Amino acid sequence: MKRSASSPPAAQPDDTIDTSDIAEFADAQGSGSVRGRFYRPIKQQITARVDADVLTWLKADGRGYQTRLNTILRSAMERDREGRTR
Repeated sequence: MKRSASSPPAAQPDDTIDTSDIAEFADAQGSGSVRGRFYRPIKQQITARVDADVLTWLKADGRGYQTRLNTILRSAMERDREGRTR
């Protein structure tokens, strides 16, 4: 089967591109979608000083203490933001 020598769709005017083989998107298809579902904030490395007993408490559950610390800080940040918007 020989390919035609037409230009790629990006190089063609929109009204000349054949989209007849693309199914219509029904509103019901997007009804279960959630905005920001896969959002992952950019991480930034820092150096922070915390009390020894706080660090011991964070590390007590093993690996992932930095993630736990971030979760605690994010929760406090969100509560603070909620309080300021009321």
